[in-house]
Amino acid sequence: MPRLIGAAQTTAFAAVITTFNSSGTFTAPPATTSVDYLVVGGGAGGGAGTGEASNGGGGGGAGGFRTTTSFSVSAGTAYPITIGGGGGGGSPHTPGSQGSNSVFSSITSAGGGFGSASRNTTAAAGGSGGGGSESQSGGAGNTPPVSPSQGTAGGGGGGGYTSGGGGGASVAGTAGSGTAPGGNGPGGNGTASSISGSSVTYAGGGGGASYPSWGAAGGSGGSGGGGAGVPAAVGVAGTTNLGGGGGGSGHAGGGGAGGSGVVIINDPVGSFVASSCWDLRTVYQKVKAGDWS
Repeated sequence: MPRLIGAAQTTAFAAVITTFNSSGTFTAPPATTSVDYLVVGGGAGGGAGTGEASNGGGGGGAGGFRTTTSFSVSAGTAYPITIGGGGGGGSPHTPGSQGSNSVFSSITSAGGGFGSASRNTTAAAGGSGGGGSESQSGGAGNTPPVSPSQGTAGGGGGGGYTSGGGGGASVAGTAGSGTAPGGNGPGGNGTASSISGSSVTYAGGGGGASYPSWGAAGGSGGSGGGGAGVPAAVGVAGTTNLGGGGGGSGHAGGGGAGGSGVVIINDPVGSFVASSCWDLRTVYQKVKAGDWS
């Protein structure tokens, strides 16, 4: 007869999900050799126009979006986590600011590219690219390049006083078209993830705007839209910890700031959970029967 360590019992491993909204450290538990992750960079700020009908602000690009399953880690090892901040919105007559990178282990999701402010400024490349103004092209996405792609390009200016939207994780920003006040490009949509336990959409691009602050909608995923209706309107900011780009502004209000990034780690092994423990009577009976060792 085999000698048992106690009576038969069932065990389970409960997954542990850790969300980093600010920089910190993830330490892999002793039994953990792989994890699932989501790493989203900080979104960029939208540009602000010069107060002339030909100069509007492009939408900020979303932060890079990178996710995978079964990523190898070393049990007991501490991994620094960096959460990228969102870029500031442009003050009147200036482009927005670049978003910052988010990092987990060897994985870096680039900050979004800023939106341009006029025919004289160029939108930036980034995780997703910023939107261009009037005659300017949108910024490139997936910069630096990784596979799968971390983002898309921003839309270019319409050449008729309109601006393009910032790129999102899954859809590029739309180019401006026609003449202001209409025709500004919406931001590109983000990508949904359920790694946190519920479906959330991250990394949408900001919408473009034209003088005097007629703005297109931002893409889904915590993104901003352009300022709307009056010269002093401010571009809508990206949502904190979703990595969306800020919306452009047509005039004095200024562009919207980008949203900060996030890192989420799902440890499938997590913690050991026993369905029962040994009471003294069970121990006595097993010892007496010779089944305890």
